[in-house]
Amino acid sequence: MSGVMQRTFAILERLATDVRGVPLATLADELQMPRSAAHRLLVELAEHGYVRQSRDRGDYMLTTKLVTLALTHLRQSGIVDICQPIIDRLAAGSGELVRVGVVDVDHLTWVATAQGATTGLRYDPDAGIDARLSCTSSGLAWLSTLDDDAALELVAREGYPRRGQFGPNAPTSPTALLKLLRTVRKQGYAITHETYRAGVSALAVPIAVRGKGTIGVLVISGPSVRLTDARLHELLPELQSAAAEVAQASSASPLFDRAYRRDEQR
Repeated sequence: MSGVMQRTFAILERLATDVRGVPLATLADELQMPRSAAHRLLVELAEHGYVRQSRDRGDYMLTTKLVTLALTHLRQSGIVDICQPIIDRLAAGSGELVRVGVVDVDHLTWVATAQGATTGLRYDPDAGIDARLSCTSSGLAWLSTLDDDAALELVAREGYPRRGQFGPNAPTSPTALLKLLRTVRKQGYAITHETYRAGVSALAVPIAVRGKGTIGVLVISGPSVRLTDARLHELLPELQSAAAEVAQASSASPLFDRAYRRDEQR
């Protein structure tokens, strides 16, 4: 990848982390590039509609163009049409949040969501479109389908959580992560309590298709006061059945057809 492309993507990724906007000087300093180079790239991105400046301070921020492109892609893929009825039914039956994530080489990206809780405590994720691999049930469910070296490589790239950054039970070392993965592999599903966030529990299963491997994950998450171990195990058969249903229907979507394991790319 060229230096210009790397810098452009770095700018977009940094701006995505701050909806309030980032000053030119801060952006250039954080990304370790000359301010003149950062300014040229920002001007070009603005000309193409991907970036704009705030009216008050002149800080740079993303427009909704990237979001529009992503949503258009998902709509054309048909993935929401395939998954939504399945996860709507699961959310209504469980009374909790249900999500589908798709494996895209080295990321796990949320593509469909259904909220089953209509009153009382509700859990809605705010982590963006990519799941945190090391401390979510969804991430652990996918990592458990890889070998240890591949799983550790992905998490090392992502970075291990610092103490206090996520939930109190988040694994903060390779040893702790591998211990969790051994349990998940043996079970065939991942249960987490307060690993991603205090007070939140979740249950995730891989979505596996013969000939393609693991193409995604299906997860139920919600407040720990409701999602006890006993309750999560009650929901497990229904979650596994829904995952099988998604897997069976996945051939209808080119997005699922493109999803593949990292080791198949080597």
